[in-house]
Amino acid sequence: MNKKIIFLDVDGTLVGDDGLVPDSAKEACIQARENGHMIYLCTGRSKAEIYDFILEVGFDGIIGAGGGFVEIGEDMLFHKKVAEEDVKHMVDYFNQYEIPFYLESNGGLYASENLLLGLEQCIYENTEGNPALKAKMEEHTKHFVNSMIIGEKNLYRNDVNKACFLENKNVPFAQIKKEFEGKFGVIQCTVPLFGKDSGELTVPNVHKAMAIETLINHLDISRNQTIGIGDGMNDAEMLDFCAVGIAMGNAKDDLKKIANDITASVDNDGLYKSFQKYQLI
Repeated sequence: MNKKIIFLDVDGTLVGDDGLVPDSAKEACIQARENGHMIYLCTGRSKAEIYDFILEVGFDGIIGAGGGFVEIGEDMLFHKKVAEEDVKHMVDYFNQYEIPFYLESNGGLYASENLLLGLEQCIYENTEGNPALKAKMEEHTKHFVNSMIIGEKNLYRNDVNKACFLENKNVPFAQIKKEFEGKFGVIQCTVPLFGKDSGELTVPNVHKAMAIETLINHLDISRNQTIGIGDGMNDAEMLDFCAVGIAMGNAKDDLKKIANDITASVDNDGLYKSFQKYQLI
Protein backbone atom coordinates (compact mmCIF):
# COMPACT_ATOMS: atom_id res chain seq x y z
CA MET A 1 0.00 0.00 0.00
CA ASN A 2 1.26 3.46 -0.93
CA LYS A 3 1.49 5.31 2.38
CA LYS A 4 -0.10 8.76 2.49
CA ILE A 5 0.10 11.78 4.75
CA ILE A 6 -3.34 13.30 5.23
CA PHE A 7 -4.02 16.86 6.35
CA LEU A 8 -7.43 17.43 7.94
CA ASP A 9 -9.11 20.72 8.59
CA VAL A 10 -11.17 20.66 11.81
CA ASP A 11 -14.29 22.84 11.63
CA GLY A 12 -16.65 21.64 8.93
CA THR A 13 -14.34 18.76 8.02
CA LEU A 14 -13.51 16.66 11.08
CA VAL A 15 -16.01 18.38 13.38
CA GLY A 16 -19.68 18.71 12.47
CA ASP A 17 -22.32 21.36 13.09
CA ASP A 18 -22.80 20.09 16.65
CA GLY A 19 -19.15 20.79 17.44
CA LEU A 20 -18.35 17.09 17.78
CA VAL A 21 -16.44 14.49 15.75
CA PRO A 22 -18.84 12.06 14.03
CA ASP A 23 -18.27 8.40 14.89
CA SER A 24 -17.61 7.62 11.24
CA ALA A 25 -14.83 10.24 11.12
CA LYS A 26 -13.22 8.81 14.27
CA GLU A 27 -13.31 5.32 12.79
CA ALA A 28 -11.83 6.52 9.49
CA CYS A 29 -8.89 8.18 11.25
CA ILE A 30 -8.22 5.18 13.49
CA GLN A 31 -8.32 2.70 10.61
CA ALA A 32 -6.16 4.83 8.33
CA ARG A 33 -3.42 5.17 10.93
CA GLU A 34 -3.61 1.43 11.65
CA ASN A 35 -3.01 0.97 7.93
CA GLY A 36 0.21 2.97 8.20
CA HIS A 37 -0.95 6.35 6.91
CA MET A 38 -0.09 9.54 8.79
CA ILE A 39 -2.75 12.09 9.75
CA TYR A 40 -2.10 15.68 10.78
CA LEU A 41 -4.69 18.15 11.90
CA CYS A 42 -4.38 21.24 9.71
CA THR A 43 -6.58 23.87 11.28
CA GLY A 44 -7.05 27.55 11.85
CA ARG A 45 -7.47 26.77 15.54
CA SER A 46 -4.69 27.43 18.01
CA LYS A 47 -3.66 24.77 20.53
CA ALA A 48 -5.98 26.06 23.27
CA GLU A 49 -8.98 25.43 21.01
CA ILE A 50 -8.04 21.89 19.98
CA TYR A 51 -9.94 20.14 22.73
CA ASP A 52 -9.14 16.77 24.28
CA PHE A 53 -12.12 15.05 22.64
CA ILE A 54 -10.57 15.94 19.27
CA LEU A 55 -7.02 14.90 20.15
CA GLU A 56 -8.27 11.61 21.63
CA VAL A 57 -9.12 10.46 18.09
CA GLY A 58 -5.35 10.14 17.57
CA PHE A 59 -3.11 12.09 15.19
CA ASP A 60 0.56 12.20 14.26
CA GLY A 61 0.77 15.93 14.84
CA ILE A 62 -0.81 19.33 14.37
CA ILE A 63 -0.55 22.23 11.99
CA GLY A 64 -2.36 24.98 13.87
CA ALA A 65 -3.18 28.70 13.70
CA GLY A 66 -3.68 28.40 9.93
CA GLY A 67 -0.06 27.33 9.44
CA GLY A 68 1.41 29.38 12.27
CA PHE A 69 2.88 26.39 14.09
CA VAL A 70 3.70 22.75 13.44
CA GLU A 71 3.89 20.05 16.09
CA ILE A 72 5.20 16.57 15.39
CA GLY A 73 3.96 14.53 18.31
CA GLU A 74 5.04 16.61 21.30
CA ASP A 75 7.84 18.44 19.48
CA MET A 76 7.39 21.93 17.99
CA LEU A 77 8.93 22.18 14.52
CA PHE A 78 8.28 25.93 14.25
CA HIS A 79 6.03 28.59 15.75
CA LYS A 80 5.44 32.01 14.18
CA LYS A 81 3.87 34.72 16.36
CA VAL A 82 2.49 38.21 15.83
CA ALA A 83 5.00 41.00 16.67
CA GLU A 84 4.13 42.87 19.88
CA GLU A 85 3.72 46.24 18.14
CA ASP A 86 1.26 44.63 15.69
CA VAL A 87 -0.74 43.12 18.56
CA LYS A 88 -1.03 46.59 20.09
CA HIS A 89 -2.17 48.02 16.75
CA MET A 90 -5.01 45.54 16.31
CA VAL A 91 -6.14 45.63 19.95
CA ASP A 92 -6.33 49.43 19.85
CA TYR A 93 -8.13 49.42 16.49
CA PHE A 94 -10.74 46.83 17.48
CA ASN A 95 -11.42 48.59 20.78
CA GLN A 96 -11.71 51.98 19.04
CA TYR A 97 -14.32 50.67 16.59
CA GLU A 98 -16.06 48.40 19.13
CA ILE A 99 -15.36 45.25 17.15
CA PRO A 100 -15.58 42.09 19.33
CA PHE A 101 -12.43 39.99 19.02
CA TYR A 102 -10.23 37.42 20.68
CA LEU A 103 -6.51 36.74 20.56
CA GLU A 104 -5.34 33.18 20.01
CA SER A 105 -2.27 31.82 21.72
CA ASN A 106 -1.34 28.23 22.44
CA GLY A 107 -1.84 28.98 26.13
CA GLY A 108 -5.34 30.40 25.82
CA LEU A 109 -7.95 32.40 23.95
CA TYR A 110 -8.11 35.98 25.27
CA ALA A 111 -11.47 37.70 24.83
CA SER A 112 -12.21 41.38 24.39
CA GLU A 113 -14.65 42.91 26.85
CA ASN A 114 -17.49 42.84 24.32
CA LEU A 115 -16.85 39.40 22.82
CA LEU A 116 -19.51 37.41 24.68
CA LEU A 117 -22.14 40.07 24.01
CA GLY A 118 -21.16 40.08 20.35
CA LEU A 119 -21.38 36.28 20.20
CA GLU A 120 -24.84 36.34 21.79
CA GLN A 121 -25.98 38.85 19.19
CA CYS A 122 -24.60 36.68 16.36
CA ILE A 123 -26.47 33.64 17.68
CA TYR A 124 -29.70 35.63 18.11
CA GLU A 125 -29.52 37.11 14.60
CA ASN A 126 -28.89 33.69 13.06
CA THR A 127 -31.66 31.93 15.00
CA GLU A 128 -34.37 34.54 15.54
CA GLY A 129 -37.74 32.80 15.75
CA ASN A 130 -36.18 29.32 15.90
CA PRO A 131 -35.66 28.25 19.54
CA ALA A 132 -34.46 24.76 18.59
CA LEU A 133 -31.74 26.13 16.33
CA LYS A 134 -30.78 28.69 18.99
CA ALA A 135 -30.32 25.90 21.54
CA LYS A 136 -28.20 23.95 19.03
CA MET A 137 -26.02 27.00 18.31
CA GLU A 138 -25.50 27.64 22.02
CA GLU A 139 -24.50 24.00 22.52
CA HIS A 140 -22.13 24.20 19.56
CA THR A 141 -20.34 27.23 21.04
CA LYS A 142 -20.18 25.89 24.61
CA HIS A 143 -16.66 24.45 24.36
CA PHE A 144 -15.49 27.64 22.66
CA VAL A 145 -16.97 29.94 25.32
CA ASN A 146 -15.71 27.76 28.18
CA SER A 147 -12.18 27.91 26.77
CA MET A 148 -12.16 31.73 26.72
CA ILE A 149 -10.07 33.75 29.16
CA ILE A 150 -12.38 36.62 30.02
CA GLY A 151 -11.57 39.80 31.92
CA GLU A 152 -7.87 40.00 31.06
CA LYS A 153 -7.12 43.72 31.25
CA ASN A 154 -3.86 43.76 29.34
CA LEU A 155 -4.19 42.25 25.87
CA TYR A 156 -0.85 43.62 24.65
CA ARG A 157 0.58 40.10 24.59
CA ASN A 158 3.76 38.57 23.14
CA ASP A 159 2.42 35.06 22.53
CA VAL A 160 -0.29 35.72 19.93
CA ASN A 161 -0.69 33.37 16.96
CA LYS A 162 -3.50 35.33 15.32
CA ALA A 163 -6.72 37.21 16.07
CA CYS A 164 -10.34 36.56 15.16
CA PHE A 165 -12.95 39.29 15.04
CA LEU A 166 -16.74 39.33 14.86
CA GLU A 167 -18.79 41.49 12.56
CA ASN A 168 -19.66 45.05 13.50
CA LYS A 169 -22.20 46.14 10.92
CA ASN A 170 -20.90 49.71 11.10
CA VAL A 171 -17.40 48.65 10.06
CA PRO A 172 -17.22 46.91 6.66
CA PHE A 173 -14.62 44.22 6.10
CA ALA A 174 -13.03 46.32 3.35
CA GLN A 175 -12.17 48.99 5.91
CA ILE A 176 -10.56 46.46 8.23
CA LYS A 177 -8.63 44.91 5.35
CA LYS A 178 -7.33 48.31 4.28
CA GLU A 179 -6.17 49.05 7.83
CA PHE A 180 -4.17 45.85 8.25
CA GLU A 181 -3.20 44.72 4.76
CA GLY A 182 0.56 44.40 4.49
CA LYS A 183 1.05 43.81 8.20
CA PHE A 184 -1.30 40.82 8.44
CA GLY A 185 -2.93 38.21 6.33
CA VAL A 186 -6.57 39.37 6.38
CA ILE A 187 -9.12 36.59 5.76
CA GLN A 188 -12.86 37.23 5.56
CA CYS A 189 -15.59 35.20 7.28
CA THR A 190 -13.75 32.01 8.29
CA VAL A 191 -16.49 31.39 10.90
CA PRO A 192 -19.88 32.06 9.25
CA LEU A 193 -21.60 32.44 12.63
CA PHE A 194 -19.47 35.54 13.28
CA GLY A 195 -21.00 37.40 10.30
CA LYS A 196 -19.97 38.08 6.70
CA ASP A 197 -17.74 41.03 7.72
CA SER A 198 -15.95 39.00 10.38
CA GLY A 199 -12.53 37.51 9.82
CA GLU A 200 -9.00 36.70 10.95
CA LEU A 201 -5.70 38.52 11.15
CA THR A 202 -2.78 36.16 10.68
CA VAL A 203 0.99 36.42 10.48
CA PRO A 204 1.72 37.51 6.87
CA ASN A 205 2.75 34.86 4.37
CA VAL A 206 1.65 32.14 6.79
CA HIS A 207 -0.86 29.61 5.48
CA LYS A 208 -1.50 25.90 5.60
CA ALA A 209 0.41 25.03 2.42
CA MET A 210 3.57 26.73 3.68
CA ALA A 211 3.41 24.69 6.87
CA ILE A 212 2.70 21.46 5.00
CA GLU A 213 5.68 22.01 2.70
CA THR A 214 7.97 22.70 5.66
CA LEU A 215 6.71 19.58 7.44
CA ILE A 216 7.03 17.14 4.55
CA ASN A 217 10.51 18.45 3.73
CA HIS A 218 11.47 17.86 7.37
CA LEU A 219 10.03 14.33 7.27
CA ASP A 220 11.48 13.65 3.79
CA ILE A 221 8.04 12.80 2.41
CA SER A 222 7.11 13.40 -1.22
CA ARG A 223 4.42 15.91 -2.11
CA ASN A 224 2.91 13.10 -4.23
CA GLN A 225 1.93 11.36 -0.99
CA THR A 226 -0.14 14.28 0.35
CA ILE A 227 -3.91 14.52 0.68
CA GLY A 228 -5.62 17.67 2.00
CA ILE A 229 -9.26 17.81 3.04
CA GLY A 230 -11.13 20.98 3.99
CA ASP A 231 -14.23 23.14 3.63
CA GLY A 232 -13.27 26.83 3.93
CA MET A 233 -11.29 29.33 1.92
CA ASN A 234 -8.44 29.20 4.45
CA ASP A 235 -8.01 25.65 3.06
CA ALA A 236 -7.48 26.88 -0.51
CA GLU A 237 -3.68 26.86 -0.41
CA MET A 238 -3.73 23.41 1.22
CA LEU A 239 -5.97 21.89 -1.45
CA ASP A 240 -3.96 23.53 -4.21
CA PHE A 241 -0.63 22.30 -2.79
CA CYS A 242 -1.52 18.71 -1.93
CA ALA A 243 -1.37 16.01 -4.59
CA VAL A 244 -5.06 15.36 -3.90
CA GLY A 245 -7.24 18.19 -2.61
CA ILE A 246 -10.69 17.16 -1.40
CA ALA A 247 -13.52 19.56 -0.56
CA MET A 248 -16.29 18.55 1.81
CA GLY A 249 -19.86 18.57 0.52
CA ASN A 250 -20.54 21.49 2.85
CA ALA A 251 -17.51 23.43 1.55
CA LYS A 252 -17.56 26.93 0.13
CA ASP A 253 -18.38 26.92 -3.59
CA ASP A 254 -15.11 28.66 -4.46
CA LEU A 255 -13.17 25.91 -2.67
CA LYS A 256 -15.04 23.21 -4.57
CA LYS A 257 -13.93 24.84 -7.81
CA ILE A 258 -10.25 24.27 -7.03
CA ALA A 259 -10.62 20.83 -5.44
CA ASN A 260 -9.64 17.62 -7.22
CA ASP A 261 -12.63 15.90 -5.66
CA ILE A 262 -15.72 16.60 -3.57
CA THR A 263 -16.97 14.22 -0.91
CA ALA A 264 -20.15 14.23 1.17
CA SER A 265 -20.76 16.72 3.97
CA VAL A 266 -19.16 16.26 7.38
CA ASP A 267 -22.50 15.24 8.93
CA ASN A 268 -23.13 12.74 6.12
CA ASP A 269 -19.97 10.70 6.72
CA GLY A 270 -17.95 12.67 4.18
CA LEU A 271 -14.59 11.96 5.77
CA TYR A 272 -15.20 8.21 5.98
CA LYS A 273 -16.40 8.11 2.37
CA SER A 274 -13.32 9.97 1.11
CA PHE A 275 -11.00 7.65 3.06
CA GLN A 276 -12.75 4.67 1.48
CA LYS A 277 -12.58 6.12 -2.03
CA TYR A 278 -8.83 6.74 -1.78
CA GLN A 279 -8.25 3.28 -0.23
CA LEU A 280 -6.91 4.66 3.03
CA ILE A 281 -9.19 2.24 4.88
